[in-house]
Amino acid sequence: MAFLPFNITKQKKLRVIIVGGGYAGLAALTNLLQFAPDTDITLIDPRTQHLKITHLHETFRYPLTDLLFSFGDLEIRYGCRHVLASVDLDQNTLQDCQDSKQLILDDAVLNFDYMIIASGCENSASGLMDSKNVLSLSDFTAANGSDLLGNFLDQNNVPNQAISVVGGGATGIQFLFEIKQFLMRKKYKIKLRLIHSGGRVLEQFPDGFGTYAESRMRDLEIAFYPDTYYSYQDSDKIFLTEKITKKQFELPSSMAILFLGKKQQKTYTANAFGQIIINRKPLQNIFTAGDCSYYQSPGSNTRTAQSAVRKGKLVARNILRHSGFPGLLEPYIHHELGYVVSIGAADAVGWLVSEGNIITGIPALTIKELVEAQYDLLLAGIDTYLV
Repeated sequence: MAFLPFNITKQKKLRVIIVGGGYAGLAALTNLLQFAPDTDITLIDPRTQHLKITHLHETFRYPLTDLLFSFGDLEIRYGCRHVLASVDLDQNTLQDCQDSKQLILDDAVLNFDYMIIASGCENSASGLMDSKNVLSLSDFTAANGSDLLGNFLDQNNVPNQAISVVGGGATGIQFLFEIKQFLMRKKYKIKLRLIHSGGRVLEQFPDGFGTYAESRMRDLEIAFYPDTYYSYQDSDKIFLTEKITKKQFELPSSMAILFLGKKQQKTYTANAFGQIIINRKPLQNIFTAGDCSYYQSPGSNTRTAQSAVRKGKLVARNILRHSGFPGLLEPYIHHELGYVVSIGAADAVGWLVSEGNIITGIPALTIKELVEAQYDLLLAGIDTYLV
């Protein structure tokens, strides 16, 4: 279906609003302009730059600026318009937008033919987030990981320091190994531990993922506390609770770094074509994509960059189909072709084609780099995604 020719257009120039400049939003933007270069696109995002967040753990080795793509540069390259604003759309507002083909933003009225909601999903945080020795993923979006950690350790040079990483999902594991290798490179004699509420790490993946990651943790002498809940971190201790016994205990800890997953927030339900459903009826001109979307289709609804890009591309194609004749839309049937989790700078674990096909080491890392290079090409206007 992805290769069906677009239909005969009814109008020469479409006006499209895209809410959210993440992976899904930019995938939609580049695909719209690939097939309809004269599309008038307004991108609404509260940030000034797009962040390639799947690389964020690498800022212990590379500068954060390498992962940023300016929306100003996007305007110049593609001739679109970026509006610096946040948008919160409930069902009533969405229905009003569909009826009027207008989005009211402060005192401005933006007219559109189609709108795409790709506002993403917030990351969870817990505890005293204003504490200088508690960090979360959002802190790493604002500064290099090497600077955040190095400056803290240099300014708090106390004996028997320990760092507690909380969360054994993909993000937590990738940061965990980067932190360990950073400490080794800088010759910091600091203990590192992982606190995880589950029985094993990387639980959302096949068993081989967790087995491999935990073996590498043992090799690097990273302590592991499974089935343990994080309570809070104070100046020099972390307070924890055993999941099964409910027993509370504390450990020496200079810093807690929290990777608690993505927070459930407003999710837009869509039909198989990406059109938002309100009161069991699809809004014909309003689509959704990315982490904020749930499609009623057999395709993958995982909150990954891979699914976000595929949904973004799909809604772009369906907007062009819907605007033409006879308006035949394409259903979302994409299933992930693989997933790779990096285990430091030179190691990784993943699956390819089949979840039973586990790959590790340099082959897995190479696949991860190729997939991420594919997205970099998409931002440059070169679409190498075949399906």
